Amino acid sequence: IPFQISQRADFFEAEVGLETTLKRPIINTRDEPHADPEKYRRLHCIGGDANLCEVALFLKVGTTALVLKMIEDELLPDLSLEEPVTALHAVSRDPSCREVVRLRDGRRIRALELQWEYLDHAKKFVKETEATPENADVLAWWEAVLAGIEDEPLSLHRELDWVAKFRLLEAYRERDRLDWRDAKLAMIDLQYHDVRRGRGLYHRLAGAGKVERLTTDEEIERAVLEPPEDTRAYFRGRCVARYADSIAAASWDSIIFDTGRDALQRIPLREPLRGTKAHVEHILDASADATTLIAALQA
Repeated sequence: IPFQISQRADFFEAEVGLETTLKRPIINTRDEPHADPEKYRRLHCIGGDANLCEVALFLKVGTTALVLKMIEDELLPDLSLEEPVTALHAVSRDPSCREVVRLRDGRRIRALELQWEYLDHAKKFVKETEATPENADVLAWWEAVLAGIEDEPLSLHRELDWVAKFRLLEAYRERDRLDWRDAKLAMIDLQYHDVRRGRGLYHRLAGAGKVERLTTDEEIERAVLEPPEDTRAYFRGRCVARYADSIAAASWDSIIFDTGRDALQRIPLREPLRGTKAHVEHILDASADATTLIAALQA
């Protein structure tokens, strides 16, 4: 196979499992909620590729979130694949996007038709229960991309990484008369994903206006330094910015302070929606140092 849609598909051998390297599963069951384990569980779905195209990344996260919400609310019929791993491999190897898959209910349909079914259910779900601007954007892009795939998959070079990369590889291959097995193409494949702005081929495409943007460079730079205000990331980010010299470690679910006392002091962050700006801004603003902050939190 000279080119596949997914970089990772061929490396998956199981549907669900504990391993992440040997007999790699689509869903990993390692129990790391990074929050209160009595209230939360972590869905570790490791089949996704390393996307750089903003539309692809937005859809990967947005569609998954909608499907999970529908499953939780028991508003999604069973659309399970008969053999998910086999289907994953087969769909990845078909850049024409016409591959047929078998469902557990016995139907054989194109993978693209299955996507349309999910979209139809998501539209109804959003209309009735989750009508937010973000979900509306997900649905709009989802439908636009599916329509593009129906018409001509290679037309989506501005939205999807695999199409953008395929067009780059084809251009190099034709210009230099390269075989698909040529090491130069493998190098270009890797260089596309280089996150360094001066080296990555994706970033060159973005700089030339050849990919669809959902954000601006200024928004990205601001987000690197300013955490969202409506999750525990606000407290963690403000602490790192304000008390860096007194922080021994910081993770998803805790911050460990070293204030010069005998014992390190751990502040748990087990609740994802606490530690927001509304919740802790006044405490942070009133705490000139980490010792004062800890005392205020423990009061």
